[in-house]
Amino acid sequence: MGLSTAYSPAGSRLSPTPLGAHAARRRSVHLLLRPRRPGLAIVRCSVDAAKQVQDGPAVVAPKSEAEVGRKECFGVFCTTYDLKADDTTKSWKKLVNIAVSGAAGMISNHLLFKLASGEVFGQDQPIALKLLGSERSLQALEGVAMELEDSLYPLLREVSIGIDPYEVFEDVDWALLIGAKPRGPGMERAALLDINGQIFADQGKALNAVASRNVKVIVVGNPCNTNALICLKNAPNLPAKNFHALTRLDENRAKCQLALKAGVFYDKVSNMTIWGNHSTTQVPDFLNAKIDGRPVKEVVKDTKWLEEEFTKTVQKRGGVLIQKWGRSSAASTAVSIVDAIRSLVTPTPEGDWFSSGVYTTGNPYGIAEDIVFSMPCRSKGDGDYELVGDVEMDDFLWGRIKKSEAELLAEKKCVAHLTGEGNAFCDLPEDTMLPGEM
Repeated sequence: MGLSTAYSPAGSRLSPTPLGAHAARRRSVHLLLRPRRPGLAIVRCSVDAAKQVQDGPAVVAPKSEAEVGRKECFGVFCTTYDLKADDTTKSWKKLVNIAVSGAAGMISNHLLFKLASGEVFGQDQPIALKLLGSERSLQALEGVAMELEDSLYPLLREVSIGIDPYEVFEDVDWALLIGAKPRGPGMERAALLDINGQIFADQGKALNAVASRNVKVIVVGNPCNTNALICLKNAPNLPAKNFHALTRLDENRAKCQLALKAGVFYDKVSNMTIWGNHSTTQVPDFLNAKIDGRPVKEVVKDTKWLEEEFTKTVQKRGGVLIQKWGRSSAASTAVSIVDAIRSLVTPTPEGDWFSSGVYTTGNPYGIAEDIVFSMPCRSKGDGDYELVGDVEMDDFLWGRIKKSEAELLAEKKCVAHLTGEGNAFCDLPEDTMLPGEM
């Protein structure tokens, strides 16, 4: 989209761009500039793919004199997609609406193009991307949209940008909440919980008001477990089960370390669980993991390495990467978001599972209820999941799980004012934020 010339703070329409004689066989795309509140605007290029498939190529009637001067569409989304009622078009599915917050950031810069390419939802699934930023990042969002335009993705049917979540989240099927304030020098962890908690409380309210009633939410912004809890508590009309905190990157890191130790490729590692919080109390579970179908402890007989070096390496991998790279992980985080979504929209292989931070109420493990805790999950590929019941526990694993549980319960008390549970009381046992975020 040529969004850099489309944004108008006043919401005024811009002069039309002639579409040429071939426009009669193109579908109509509308540009809306509709500020919800002063200073907040959204730019939208929308298409109705489902109706186009059903009715065949759209026929655009000649404009009346009253319509001359009215901007109907913008940029490549006006003219690029010449839909014909052929077999390929008929096979396309209903448009999936995906909201991404922090859309001008480094993680999103990798993620958006994976989404648009069909890598995530499939090569027959058209999508709409709804990008949420701030007043400061709006111009950068326009640049992101221009790059998406220049990439010519045939499955990308709509791109919209905005700074009001009530506009951007309207009717979304997936909400990928990446944007959050990073932890600055000297900032107390309790302060970060409060600042980012406010962001996710507001976004939860917006999702509750305008999103699809079955929206799936993946929280990436840290501290992601407690941010996910805040978000779901502020969206009481949406299923709590639909909210996830991203721990897939931790799972991927754990698989890599086990593969390196065993001398195999990482696709041989399965049944890897990350338990608990996305912090240095997270618990990479080597007791239930498998290498080439065999229990890890049968392949890697060095128990000391498993309990100490392996666990610490996974827990602190993010900090080490920052020391080497000079910045936090972005590409691998984007890949893990893709993996997390695909695990929900693709049936889990028989006997395997994946990790996700989910709501604990009703869990079969004895973990405290009413927090968001990473646990092993399986999916039938319908976007839903179930917790895995057949897992083994020993004293070492359970002790580590309880430590991470205690941390999350303490974080929950810190944000009680944001979850509707009274006054906040913050007494965190220790600072366990992932290294590099200080």
